[in-house]
Amino acid sequence: MSMLWGKNEAFLYLNANLGLISDKVFEYSSYLAEGWIWIPYFIVLVGLYKKDTAFILMNFLVSTLLTQFAKNYIFNTAMRPMASGLDATQIHRVPGVEIHTFNSFPSGHTATAFTLFLLTTYLFPNKYALSIGIVYAFVCAYSRVYLAQHFPLDLAGGIVVALLTLPISIFIREKLNKKPF
Repeated sequence: MSMLWGKNEAFLYLNANLGLISDKVFEYSSYLAEGWIWIPYFIVLVGLYKKDTAFILMNFLVSTLLTQFAKNYIFNTAMRPMASGLDATQIHRVPGVEIHTFNSFPSGHTATAFTLFLLTTYLFPNKYALSIGIVYAFVCAYSRVYLAQHFPLDLAGGIVVALLTLPISIFIREKLNKKPF
């Protein structure tokens, strides 16, 4: 989308005001992709998959490290929409939501939502986990643009982080479980 329309135009199109109900839905759905969401997720999954405790924790750590390293060392000059030079009067803002200005790429909320989605479908390979998970991940990701926190390209970066996280975690688990001889 950003490649077709341009970064700013794609953002403004997706950031359009959809009304008070949407403001609240996307504000609260964004909370479901914050880092703290790993705590209840971890507790539930460890109860179900005690043998995979380290693997579940590894997904959280890999996702966090990839996201934070990219945000703080590779793309540390990437500005968020409000600091990007866009006319602030064109940007839809949800009252009460604090707008951030830097460390835009990749979206950590999107990385978290998609990592949880991919890990869940890996552990529970069925159509229900897939259906609910994909809706959860995309709603959480879209909320970041709707709340004027990220450009669509930042969401793509978060999805790439998630797509790297699961295979890296699987690789590490296999290496750790491999017998030395």
